[in-house]
Amino acid sequence: MFRAHFPDGDIQCDRYEHTDYGVDLYDEDDEFLAFIPYTNLIALLNEDIERDPEPSIAD
Repeated sequence: MFRAHFPDGDIQCDRYEHTDYGVDLYDEDDEFLAFIPYTNLIALLNEDIERDPEPSIAD
């Protein structure tokens, strides 16, 4: 599961494809959900990766 984070909110998707101008998001049935332009995309996160609850700062 992935989460696309952009200024207007978040969209969860099962897969994505990079295009020339942004990312296409798809659900588990391969149905198109949304197109997010790179200029609006803040982050594309893999929700399956465990993250430390307390982020650290590198020296």
